[in-house]
Amino acid sequence: MLRETMKNTHHRRIFTDALKYSVPVFLGYIAIGIAFGLLLADAGYPWWLALIMSIVMYAGAGQYMAVGLFASGVSLWEAALVQLVLNARHMAYGLTMHGRFSAAGPYKWYLIFSLTDETFALLSSLPPENGDPRDRSRFMFYVALLDQFYWILGSVIGAVAGTLIPFSLDGIGFALTALFIVLMIEQILQVRQPKPFIIAAAAAVGTSLLFPSRISLLSALVISLVLVQLFGGSRKNEPGGSPC
Repeated sequence: MLRETMKNTHHRRIFTDALKYSVPVFLGYIAIGIAFGLLLADAGYPWWLALIMSIVMYAGAGQYMAVGLFASGVSLWEAALVQLVLNARHMAYGLTMHGRFSAAGPYKWYLIFSLTDETFALLSSLPPENGDPRDRSRFMFYVALLDQFYWILGSVIGAVAGTLIPFSLDGIGFALTALFIVLMIEQILQVRQPKPFIIAAAAAVGTSLLFPSRISLLSALVISLVLVQLFGGSRKNEPGGSPC
């Protein structure tokens, strides 16, 4: 009985650590989730579609794009192709996190499914493992699960509010960009190595000028990854940064 109590207390501590660690995503996902729900309701769709999309699809930028695709009446194949191009960056995320997820056991498949930009930013910022790998995997699972809960909560609030109350949606689409900026700043402050960020910014500007818009994002991602590996230097993690 005492052992079971200690085990439950330990699990609660890991969950609490994950909750604290995911606060930046909570603040962002509530805002951009509400924005997504408002856009969906403004397009004439029922509030429960926001819930279903946020559970099954769970792709912030992809869900924003899907609203426009639905409204324009594109075919299923066209929509699938657009989503593939838009979310191709997740292949790089998966390759980057493969080593950390390989020992995640029963959490592995959900971690793969839930690897959004923001969750990737949090999980890739974790210091090297220095404890029980099962605790590490459980912590990552809680972070990913909480992030999706925040997104679901925000999108449903926005969709219900948009159905009941009329809103002016001017400029609301910038919410997603604002979250990316906040997460980038958090990464810069934690990693304290400006070179990878400078390389990524230069690659993004260069590809936006040299390549068509439909492939500029993917091109920037590939080029920046190659250049960071060649010239970015080794990553240093600050001591005391481990949340669990």
